[in-house]
Amino acid sequence: MAKTSSSFRCSACGAVSGKWYGRCPKCGEFSTIAEDAPAPRTAGLRASAQGSAPARPARPVSEVAIGGPVARLQTGIGEFDRVIGGGLVAGQVCLCSGPPGSGKSTLLLAVADSVARREQRTVLYVSGEESVEQIAVRAVRLGADSPHLLLADDTDLGGVIGHIDAHGASVALVVIDSVQTIASGDVEGRPGGVTQVMEVAQVLTRVAKSRGLPMILVGQVTKDSTVAGPRALEHIVDTTLSLDGDKHTSLRLLRAVKNRFGSLEVAAFEQTDAGLREVLDPSSLFREHRDSAVPGTCATVTVEGHRALTAEVQSLVASSTNPNPRRGVSGLDSARTAMLIAVSERAANLRLFDKDVFLATAAGMRISDPGTDLAVCLAVVSAARNQVVPLDMAALGEVTLSADVRPVPMMSERVAEALRIGYRRLIVPVGTRSRLGSRVEAARLIEVPSLREAIIALEAPPEPTSRSKRHQVMLRPVPNEPG
Repeated sequence: MAKTSSSFRCSACGAVSGKWYGRCPKCGEFSTIAEDAPAPRTAGLRASAQGSAPARPARPVSEVAIGGPVARLQTGIGEFDRVIGGGLVAGQVCLCSGPPGSGKSTLLLAVADSVARREQRTVLYVSGEESVEQIAVRAVRLGADSPHLLLADDTDLGGVIGHIDAHGASVALVVIDSVQTIASGDVEGRPGGVTQVMEVAQVLTRVAKSRGLPMILVGQVTKDSTVAGPRALEHIVDTTLSLDGDKHTSLRLLRAVKNRFGSLEVAAFEQTDAGLREVLDPSSLFREHRDSAVPGTCATVTVEGHRALTAEVQSLVASSTNPNPRRGVSGLDSARTAMLIAVSERAANLRLFDKDVFLATAAGMRISDPGTDLAVCLAVVSAARNQVVPLDMAALGEVTLSADVRPVPMMSERVAEALRIGYRRLIVPVGTRSRLGSRVEAARLIEVPSLREAIIALEAPPEPTSRSKRHQVMLRPVPNEPG
């Protein structure tokens, strides 16, 4: 008799091993390893190769009628609707994740109340983390008291589906908070494990698709801000949203990481005592307002999804007696920032090996866009030389290791956003004016091929001629830093 080999799977991370462990060697969790059930015997290759008649034959795409534009259910919260593509589609399953305390439950409770008021239909909010009384306390504080908003607390998948069946076709939206707390009695494993999460997500997705019912699932995250559970969970749903922000600030950014029914957008909210408030002009939050320029600051425009946002990069360079000077970064990628500091030191002939360098963004904004590289470099040079960047000047462009300034995507949107805020002098890569054409009449574009020329442009006096005349930068050697 042939000996069958057993495999063991971790219910927390899904890792498979050939023997049992008391502690998972991959994720480090204890008592999560269990033996996999033997897979059922399947037919051989010859039998499976014969196939069977499909229930629905394939059709040409030209013969598939979609019936015009897709109907969407608008929630009434403009920024939320814009992120998901204009509203919820029938049968759409949306996964909203974020760190603890970011405001996921607060936002979705406001969304549920708004839909209930607009549609005058039942909206079901099911929580597996809080009791109905605890949810009601927060709902009263937010003013979410629509009679069509129904609250329930249940951790059994069958009970959740029973709540949906009890109201039938009158349900307009279902919110599940959270998917990791719901368990099914048909499969083994603890709630939140790989087996349970996949089973719950697949069943709820089938319910939403079969009934044309929009559904929003709240997802918990791990310590590295990724959705807890298997990565397949993000593939099952139609839309994945991420709500994050610095815990020391009230700003919250809602990003669409995946959206089958729209583009990837971003929205800004401000956390207040009355809930999350929409921020219609996020650029005003990311830029410091001051009457005069100060050294170490430079404005730029970053892109989140398809939205251009104004941001301000701040830098501080201070003398240090430490043999290993500090490099502090907040809101920027530390590895890329270290590279840009080295490029700035070489291009401007600076001495930073004996100085502490700190870089941050205003309002706690997180930036990973290469289009802000030039602003980071100019902020470092401005702080090191105690030289101000004019208030009406912004920098756009990517900086390479060779100190070249390269163009970045969506340059027209970046320039338009800078002009809307009030910037009139923009340091940009060479070729920007020819690509934008007549759309930049109100701006003075200073085209620079490298970081060295961008530093020189800071010292150039304002151009006294008309706006239509192209600015010419007089190149001259950058003086060495004393000492």
